[in-house]
Amino acid sequence: MWTTDERRGWEDGGMSQTPDATDTPQEAGEARVGPYAAHVSLRWSDMDAYAHINNVQFLRLLEDARVIGFRDWFDGGGAGDKSLLDEGVLVSRHEIEYRRPLGFRHAPVEVQMWVSRVGGAGFDVAYIVTDPDGIEGGHAAGERPVYAVAETELALYDFATASPRRMRPEERAALRAHIGEPAPFRRRRR
Repeated sequence: MWTTDERRGWEDGGMSQTPDATDTPQEAGEARVGPYAAHVSLRWSDMDAYAHINNVQFLRLLEDARVIGFRDWFDGGGAGDKSLLDEGVLVSRHEIEYRRPLGFRHAPVEVQMWVSRVGGAGFDVAYIVTDPDGIEGGHAAGERPVYAVAETELALYDFATASPRRMRPEERAALRAHIGEPAPFRRRRR
């Protein structure tokens, strides 16, 4: 699932930091769930003058993965609560770490994603942007290149009243079904 670098990140303690008083797998005594895999197509216009996907376009890849994942988690075959999407969720922060250049190609990238934190009025989604089934060659068996690691902080928002809102118990339960560790950044800001 992850490359040796990601496993090292988990083992060397870089993943044990948890922000503020929120739900995390360690606090709740839960096992880490596997990530959801969204396959996202690249666009010719994503490419920059250096013939690789521009850094800004990675945010679009993450957004496309969230749309796909949230549809499955909360509106499709998932056992989620659709009110989370109906009332509104806004992006309040992104953090992204670029690991290697991603060249344009017709095959989609795989964006592995999971909920990394559930708070009182928002939640975080972590991502690993990689290749599905090792499309790019030259890697050891079972390892895939990692192009980026990211985390998005999302705030619950009530568009009817134009104000932030608190999370309801059923929304918390729907999010906790997808809980995992924080994003495996090589370096965490303190």
